[in-house]
Amino acid sequence: MTAPTTPAQKQPAPLGPPPPRLLWLTLPLLIGVFYNAFSLLTLPFSGPTLTDLMVRINAQSSASGLPAIQLSADQLQWVLWLSFAITAILILWLYFTRRALIEGQNWGRVSAIVIGVFSLLIFPIGTVLGVVMLIGAFDKNVVAYTRR
Repeated sequence: MTAPTTPAQKQPAPLGPPPPRLLWLTLPLLIGVFYNAFSLLTLPFSGPTLTDLMVRINAQSSASGLPAIQLSADQLQWVLWLSFAITAILILWLYFTRRALIEGQNWGRVSAIVIGVFSLLIFPIGTVLGVVMLIGAFDKNVVAYTRR
């Protein structure tokens, strides 16, 4: 008795060498991953800095007649945990977008465009990286490479 034959699964065409301007997308994403990872590592030490900042702001606001800003220790801890979660999600987004671009997936290019547009708002270095990413994302060879 012979086993039933199944039709051969269609394999995606080989991608070939990556286009040169793909680096214009992957390098800023890698810079973002490392920058945010460093920021995430320094976050646990931000509590005393934020407390000192609140004291200085309250001293200046009392001189101008504005009400003092009050944050309890629990509220400060929530702010730090929320910052940790948002930064961790951002690192994952940047990492998986970069990985998808290297693999030639279209959703990675679309995600890189969104990240590039958001990067334009972070003046001055983020603006430069955002412009570089957008130029790389709309390059015809990169578009052809990510047509999967």
